[in-house]
Amino acid sequence: MRITLVHPAGFNFVPGQPDFSLLANRMAPLGILQLAAWLEQHGHPCAVHDCLGPGAPASIDANAAIVLATNPELVGFSVTTSGFMDAFEIAARVKAKRPHVRIVFGNVHVSAIGAALLRHFPEIDYLCIGEGEGTLLDLAEHRDPREIANLCYRRGEDIVSNPRRHRILDLDELPFPAYEKLVGFPRGYHLPLFSYVKRYGATMVTSRGCPYTCSFCDRTVFERLYKTNSADYVYEHMKYLRDRFGVRHINFYDDLFTAQRKRVTDLCERLIAKPLGMDFNCAVRTGHTSDAMLRLLKRAGALMVSMGIESADPGMMERHKAGVTLDSVRRTVEQIHAAGLRAKGLFIFGLPGETPETSAATSDFMLSLDLDEMNMSKFSPLYGAPIWDDCVGGESGEFNEDWRLMNCLNFVYLPKGFASRGEMDALYNTQVRRFYDSKGYRRRFSRRLWQHRWSLWHVLKNLPKTIQAARYYSSSKADLERVGEGFSPHPRQPRGLRPNLSPELEVDGIAALATVKVSRRVRSETSA
Repeated sequence: MRITLVHPAGFNFVPGQPDFSLLANRMAPLGILQLAAWLEQHGHPCAVHDCLGPGAPASIDANAAIVLATNPELVGFSVTTSGFMDAFEIAARVKAKRPHVRIVFGNVHVSAIGAALLRHFPEIDYLCIGEGEGTLLDLAEHRDPREIANLCYRRGEDIVSNPRRHRILDLDELPFPAYEKLVGFPRGYHLPLFSYVKRYGATMVTSRGCPYTCSFCDRTVFERLYKTNSADYVYEHMKYLRDRFGVRHINFYDDLFTAQRKRVTDLCERLIAKPLGMDFNCAVRTGHTSDAMLRLLKRAGALMVSMGIESADPGMMERHKAGVTLDSVRRTVEQIHAAGLRAKGLFIFGLPGETPETSAATSDFMLSLDLDEMNMSKFSPLYGAPIWDDCVGGESGEFNEDWRLMNCLNFVYLPKGFASRGEMDALYNTQVRRFYDSKGYRRRFSRRLWQHRWSLWHVLKNLPKTIQAARYYSSSKADLERVGEGFSPHPRQPRGLRPNLSPELEVDGIAALATVKVSRRVRSETSA
């Protein structure tokens, strides 16, 4: 079967402002690239279209034309919440031109909501709930939908949600993502500005799932099971990116790269014994690392490690990031610096319980840590997160359920402690400017100016857009209050859908089918 996989552009912007995301960080869509490699390994030709890729057109019609030009029999869309309506618009045009083409949607938004989406979007034929490899292969091989685990589909007037299949246990059985299917990779893709010193860069994900449960994280795709690639697989994957594409820096985007210490130790020791000449960044868990581990990461080529801090208010941390304390954060940053690594703090502004006072405490704490870099996202509720009901219930705040704006760049949720979203935007901008205008950051930045020459060159090439984006952070509160005026809701987006948080993992019949050993399927699906 001919299959085309699509990464929709989505809405990566603040209304009224330019889309700065492609300038600051254009990442390869690893999920569909891995699916493409997997499907082709099993004999099904697969095309990939990245609507955020270099040279991709801006209009829905033009992107739909590109998809149709691949002459697909099945089109799969990987969708986040903010990308769903964009994907739907493309899918609707494909369906209108060629009704016989089957349309399947997958990824986090689909896994969290489930069957309700088919009731509202008749243009979509199937939903893939959870991991996609086994489900898409079954569809490509024309298996009866009744026998395909992880599938949601229509049967007459009814909508059927099949049981979940067993997770893939041995990730090493999956081929490397099909990077070669991306137009302009790696030169047209780039890592976050000033986060690397070697050109060119790429991203990798070497695990699925996370052993922790933060209040704001969705776990509906990979559930609670944490599985990883082996150290040997990761090393060979890095070597492949270097030798095939000239990549010299890797950003590991695992939820928690160092959760299995032996795997990380084995990988570092191999990188030290047989250097690849590559740098990398990764994430650590605050309070759950050691001096020896950090020194080993440094010797292996690590440049910067990030940690989720989220807030500096003890009550907020206990509520949203259980097990992490301010003292442990401070100690971890000191350990990172002592090992010669850069430290990046990850924060979330606007969680339930946030007030101007808690955000000010976070800003003060952030500066006291002497971080090398930070990222502060605007809180956006996720359907599959434990905190979802709290956000939509109305007791702790007001929620604007516009999927397009649920991209961590807009304040769709307004905690009780704030009078308006404009107030939140103004305070957010002040805190961002405060960090980057601080003497500590400017001193470190000037010292590393030559190291960051590739990022500086990228900024200079896009100077008008950079200036335009920078002006947003100096906007007045009145201007920020007007942001989004005239941004009307999408006429097809439903509201008030309930997340599907309790998928059955094993139900007679189909669960058994998922455990039958089939030579051309993921071997780990055979384990009960």
